[in-house]
Amino acid sequence: MKKLLLLTTGGTIASVEGENGLSPAVKADELLSYVSELDNDYTMETKSLMNLDSTNMQPEDWVKMANAVQEHYDEYDGFVITHGTDTMAYTSAALSYMLQHARKPIVITGSQIPITFKKTDAKKNITDAIRFACEGVGGVYVVFDGRVIQGTRAIKLRTKSYDAFESINYPYIAFINEDGIEYNKKIKEEQHKFTVDTSLCTDVLLLRLHPGLKPEMFDALKGLYKGIVIESYGSGGIPFEERNILEKINELVESGVVVVITTQCLEEGEDMSIYEVGRRVNQDLIIRSRNMNTEAIVPKLMWALGQSPDLHEVKRIMETPVADDVVL
Repeated sequence: MKKLLLLTTGGTIASVEGENGLSPAVKADELLSYVSELDNDYTMETKSLMNLDSTNMQPEDWVKMANAVQEHYDEYDGFVITHGTDTMAYTSAALSYMLQHARKPIVITGSQIPITFKKTDAKKNITDAIRFACEGVGGVYVVFDGRVIQGTRAIKLRTKSYDAFESINYPYIAFINEDGIEYNKKIKEEQHKFTVDTSLCTDVLLLRLHPGLKPEMFDALKGLYKGIVIESYGSGGIPFEERNILEKINELVESGVVVVITTQCLEEGEDMSIYEVGRRVNQDLIIRSRNMNTEAIVPKLMWALGQSPDLHEVKRIMETPVADDVVL
């Protein structure tokens, strides 16, 4: 018999209508009471970690979740975490870095409509998450609308539809339907020892380039942030004519600020080796993101900076695949 732990953090799934709109209020035991017992041979206990709208979720809350899993890791066969959808992808990626080589499933889910509403996707999503947690597949996953997504590959694409999440630049792990779980990708059995490292440096900025951006703005970032993720255009080009952003970015890395270049395009990733606007960056220090998602790059950079302040070491960590966040 599988023994599972439900960790609740708030989110739409646990929200009720209040004077100022929806806000989390449903407790862990009450949340579970809305879900019908499955045929699976399991027991489930609950623990409430926090009661936040995920818009208010912070890196310190990721650490609380990771610590909760670590604290109870030996007691349970799997974990289900309920979470708001707005920052779920950041959380699933962050947990993938802090909780590496897990041989037990850590499944994150939520809903677009509160579980207390008559019409809701919450009951199905929790049920599917429990079913997948009973599979015993190690790692961090998002389960949503019948899809199982690698924790480092989830992106929220839709604000209202039930199929809010997609797996970007990576196949879905599995599909969950009434007949069972259909695997779309073979999962390798974990050979390494489960490790937990919640060291984070949160001095990270995400910046999206746009035509007309003032280069002088980058001068103000020196000393304010230790790491900057830049969403550039197309394959990862940086402007160097008229408004010379390239010069300022090279100055940043030479001053000790870690810079990661990614693309504003959701699919296929960056390739700075193609165009002159990409090749002109400081190749020795600037970090390439390849086909990583922004929602994974940001927490990975926080985690990498938590491991070392050295630019070359951070570059090595960032460019090394973890939990299939990069496909080389």
